[in-house]
Amino acid sequence: MGGCALPFAGNLTPEEQVAVVTTDRGTFVIEFYPDAAPVAVDNFIKLINQKFYDGLTFHRIVEGFVAQGGCPVGDGTGGPGWTITDEYTNPNQRPHLRGTVAMARTNAPNSSGSQFYICFKPQPALDGNYTTFGGVIQGMDVVDRLEIGDVMTKIRLEAKSKHVKETPAE
Repeated sequence: MGGCALPFAGNLTPEEQVAVVTTDRGTFVIEFYPDAAPVAVDNFIKLINQKFYDGLTFHRIVEGFVAQGGCPVGDGTGGPGWTITDEYTNPNQRPHLRGTVAMARTNAPNSSGSQFYICFKPQPALDGNYTTFGGVIQGMDVVDRLEIGDVMTKIRLEAKSKHVKETPAE
């Protein structure tokens, strides 16, 4: 039976996987919310499997607000070459709490691609305007220490069962 080897966790559903993000400051773990944003979760997993994020930076850090990364240009203007549909009107969308991971976009609708942000604290003004697709469950202290230019050395998918939830995305 030929074909490509599946990446580890490739046979697991999004609910059963997490993204393990290794940075200059340490490692943090993101759980996915496929019920809230199936398109965004699938897109993020696709980009991880393509190693798209490996070596990219956090190009925007706003203290008390968000850390943003995932731009291949490094200045907030780049993306993967495609955009995805906004899902912030999905009734299962989660609020922007501490540790929430969401898709960044321009002011235009359906303009998200690869850039994402992580909330340092609750941001209710963003609810209903940006697609939330995950939450940090381990290593929020690492996210808190991120600085502009810090590198995502790699992001890998692993089985969620290997990770204990330390930091609820509240």
